[in-house]
Amino acid sequence: MLGTTNRCSPFAWRDPDGSTRDRGDELLARAEALGIDVLINVGGDGSQAISLELARRGLTVIGVPKTIDNDLDATVETFGFGTAVQVVTDALDRLRTTAESHDRTMILEVMGRHAGWIALHSGIAGGADVILIPELPYAPAHVARDLQRTLASGRHFALVVVAEGCACVGGEVTQRPVASGRLGPSSILGGAGQRVAEEIAAIVPELELRVTALGHIQRGGTPTAYDRLLASRLGVEAVEAALRGERTVLVSSQPPDIRTVPLELAVKKMRAVDPQGQLVAHARGLGISFGDA
Repeated sequence: MLGTTNRCSPFAWRDPDGSTRDRGDELLARAEALGIDVLINVGGDGSQAISLELARRGLTVIGVPKTIDNDLDATVETFGFGTAVQVVTDALDRLRTTAESHDRTMILEVMGRHAGWIALHSGIAGGADVILIPELPYAPAHVARDLQRTLASGRHFALVVVAEGCACVGGEVTQRPVASGRLGPSSILGGAGQRVAEEIAAIVPELELRVTALGHIQRGGTPTAYDRLLASRLGVEAVEAALRGERTVLVSSQPPDIRTVPLELAVKKMRAVDPQGQLVAHARGLGISFGDA
C-alpha cells in the first residue's frame, strides 16, 4: 500500500513550528543517490504540479492521472472517478428505498471541492431530482420550489445530491475546523448537505428532510472493472513512455486510446463542469434541477 499526502509538497514543506521551506533540492539529491532515473507520479492536480516542478529542476517525470474528482485537465477521465460514481449511485439507490417508504426528501452530500463531476454523474445515474454543484451557484428558494413541484406531481419523496463545494448565489462554501495535528490547525469542506437542508426547511418547513454525508467511503473499496482496466492501461503506457525516453508528460485517456500529452497541460487549469455543456443540458432534459433558475 503506497502512502500519500496532499499537504506535504517538497517545495513548501511545513515544519512542526508551522514554518515552510523548500526541500526540493534535497529530494532531487536523494533520488540521485538512490539511482532513480524516472519518477512515475500517480495523482491529481497537486501531485502533478509537484511533478512539473521536479521536471523543471532536472528529474525525468511521467504523470499518471488518478483522482476521484475527475478535475485534472488534459485527460478525458482519471482512474478512481468511475468507482466513486458507482459508490454514490449505490448509495442513492439505497436512499431511494427509505425515502419512498417514509415519504422523505433525502439529501446526499458527496465529494467535489471545486468541480461537480461526481455529483453530476451519480445524480443522473441515481435518478436525483436536484443536483447542486460548485459550477452553478443555487438559490435556496429555487431548490425549494422545484422540490415542491416534484412532490406536487404525485411523488411523495425526492433525492438531492449536494457536492461539498457548492454554494448559494452570493454565498460561500461550508467549512468546518479540524483538530490540530502535525500540520497544525486547519479546516476542511463539509456540512454543505446540512446547510442545504436548513435552507430548504426554512422555506418549506413541512418537508421531512434527512441528510447523509457519504465522506471517505467514496475513496475506498472495490474498484469497478472499468477503473481497473483504465488504471492498468495508464500504467503500461507510463512505463512505455519512460522506455521511449519521453520526459515531462502525462499519460492521458483519449478514448479509445491512451496517449501522452505535455504535463503542463494537466495543471494549467482545473477541469470543471461546463454549465453550458451537453451533460448539464441532458440532466435538465431529464427534469433535474440545479436550483439556479
